[in-house]
Amino acid sequence: MELLRVVLTSIGSVVALFILTKIIGNRQMSQVSMFDYINGITIGSIAAEMATSLSDDYIRPLIAMIVYAIVSVAFSILTSKSIKFRRILTGETLILFDQGKLFEANFKKAKLDLSEFLTQCRNSGFFNLSNIETAVLESNGKISFLPVSLQRPATPSDLNLKVQQEKLVVNIIIDGKVLKDNLKFTGKDEKWLGKQLKNQGISDVSQVFLATCDDKKDLSVYVKIKKNMSRDMFE
Repeated sequence: MELLRVVLTSIGSVVALFILTKIIGNRQMSQVSMFDYINGITIGSIAAEMATSLSDDYIRPLIAMIVYAIVSVAFSILTSKSIKFRRILTGETLILFDQGKLFEANFKKAKLDLSEFLTQCRNSGFFNLSNIETAVLESNGKISFLPVSLQRPATPSDLNLKVQQEKLVVNIIIDGKVLKDNLKFTGKDEKWLGKQLKNQGISDVSQVFLATCDDKKDLSVYVKIKKNMSRDMFE
């Protein structure tokens, strides 16, 4: 009987969480501020407490969840109406790097380590700071980069060229396993796949870590490499 009560309250807490999440909106997932993060954890903790509580009092945690949801919605409305309140609640942007200068004070204010900043640079494709004009820490914790104009890749519009729209590639093989439905979606079969692999010197599909097919039916294959790249060049 006690286990049945836990199951029923768990279902009830999930339903309540779903409804409250719909009321709060997708902002909780897309742009997480410090307040959103804490608020989400708190509501989840209350829901867990509600699900596993052995007492018969389910109204109090439910009311607490609703209050947190109402406060979240109210704060969301206030931040959309008031710039000052938005800056207080979500924080402000900080310039970390601009025109060849690193701003140490802003790094300290953001509690951001230089090594972490350089990692973010590399993750965004910048292995040399000289290729960056400005780096800005956004209020959601992500870093935005403005590349140096001369280092920015030329776009077709820069060259007055008309290019064909690229399409998404389809995963055909993942970790040595053929995704048959995806292969069928491309209009090809396993006989074609085997021939394509053979042309690239691959005798067994188990050797393939990833294989993708584009809209032109070109197969890109990435084989498994057992050798470790253990040297850390960035610390």
